[in-house]
Amino acid sequence: MKTEIRKYLPEILIILAGVILFMPLIGRLHLFDWDEINFAESAREMIRTGDYSTVRIDYLPFWEKPPLFIWMQALSMKVFGIGEFAARFPNSVCGILTLLCLYRMGKRIYDRNFGLYWMMAFAGSILPFFYFKSGIIDPWFNLFIFLGIMNFIFMLDARLPGVRRVRALVAGLALGLAVLTKGPVGVLLFLLTTGVYWTINRFRMRIGWKEAVIFLLALILSGGAWFIIQVLKGNDAMIGEFMQYQVRLFRTRDAGHGGFLFYHFVVLLLGVFPASLFALKGFRRNYYDSGIQKKLRIWMVTLLLVVLVVFTVVRTKIVHYSSLAYFPLTYLAAAVVYKIVNNHLRNYRWLNILIACTGMVYGLLIMAVPRIMMEKDRIIASGRITDAFTLGNLGAPVEWTGYESLVGVALIAGIIIFLALAVKRKKSAYPVLFASVALFTSLFVFVFVPRVEGYTQKALIEFCKDRQDEHCYVATLGLKSYAPLFYARKPVPERHVPQGTEWLLNGPIDRPAYFIARNKNASEFLKDHPGLTLLSERNGYVFLKRDPPGKNPGDDDPG
Repeated sequence: MKTEIRKYLPEILIILAGVILFMPLIGRLHLFDWDEINFAESAREMIRTGDYSTVRIDYLPFWEKPPLFIWMQALSMKVFGIGEFAARFPNSVCGILTLLCLYRMGKRIYDRNFGLYWMMAFAGSILPFFYFKSGIIDPWFNLFIFLGIMNFIFMLDARLPGVRRVRALVAGLALGLAVLTKGPVGVLLFLLTTGVYWTINRFRMRIGWKEAVIFLLALILSGGAWFIIQVLKGNDAMIGEFMQYQVRLFRTRDAGHGGFLFYHFVVLLLGVFPASLFALKGFRRNYYDSGIQKKLRIWMVTLLLVVLVVFTVVRTKIVHYSSLAYFPLTYLAAAVVYKIVNNHLRNYRWLNILIACTGMVYGLLIMAVPRIMMEKDRIIASGRITDAFTLGNLGAPVEWTGYESLVGVALIAGIIIFLALAVKRKKSAYPVLFASVALFTSLFVFVFVPRVEGYTQKALIEFCKDRQDEHCYVATLGLKSYAPLFYARKPVPERHVPQGTEWLLNGPIDRPAYFIARNKNASEFLKDHPGLTLLSERNGYVFLKRDPPGKNPGDDDPG
């Protein structure tokens, strides 16, 4: 028994570390519009309707996303109750599984130490850590794609037929689950990466027909089962809607999310600090590498470039679209650290200085934010900010004490210790660096993100939460938000009652209707719809009400 425990002790410790890193306080903060609330609301509506085969938003079919992640959230809500913790819990589990997978794969490619460095590089970089404490789809989507790619690579390298078939099965199953999580772009990224590698490898890739059949069957059955069921139920039109949405993301700036050409290059370079800077030295060949290690370097570089090119072409620019690149970036970073520690690569002074300077800048910026926000009244009075909504946001009663700067101080202290150890060529320099960034990110989420929410969406969400026990309608005017659905706990609509903002504004409503708008648009809505009354204004948001026809405005007004 003791021998078995000792054998799996690293995995046990990784699980415990993952729980400590990703679980605490995930239910402390409201979900953020749009994505977090969108997915959580779809899960809530699954539970309320009892229909787990259809993803809905506002109780209407929502064909933009397949259901796997929504199922995870619905199951979590069944266990923990509907709320923020349940919505984010699946990604905390994903974080633990990701660290385990990186350790196991790294151990197979190099050795146990490399697996630990890869795991530390992932958990100790800003954005990869941050997303495991969120409620968005991408962590699971990326993990499934990467497992598919890695098992395909291991299949090519395996010699025993039985091992090759198992790897083919797992690769196809993982990619199918990626399709069931977010859509066919997962298979597209796999195909492009494989195609580019095949070209670089002079069109040599040893795949038997049995492995190919097993891979395709696993992919089709796992990834296509839900789509097939929808067609059999008569929802074949959803296939067209789903594909139109995928195309729209490539061709247009969907939902207003645009950006400059090299948007994702900057996001990855700055957001995946410090792994992204170590990875700069990971593109070159190293003569100490074995055959599989040389192949993995080419695969990882190929995957990174494919992700960058694809999402540079995609006109919709959102930070997490390129998040699959976290895997190859952290792999290359871990390879560089591993080689430096084992004296297979020089301990470049310029690289240490670049990492230290970047970390210092991050720390100084975070230290400056509380000081700036404590002077917000002077900034507002200067008249440089003219947008009424922004001014309303800044007027939120968010408390800054100055002690928040200690988050930046902690990072700078960690950077200084890293630099001192790196100069002395101490192996402990790199765990210290990654641990410092993980601590910094945790403190940032704990200290800064609630204050950011205080300026942006807290007033809106609290108004919606106050309507939960009231028999009423809640909607937005001139802005998009899923908060009125999730936080006002919109019930399943009665079949005979029309839906839509126009009906709420002008139709024969049977209960009070509340509306949320930005302050700069409020006068326009009040002028165009005389039945609206102004309830209050808070932090840039204006709250309006329309009473049912025949009822005097203000009767039973909850304020």
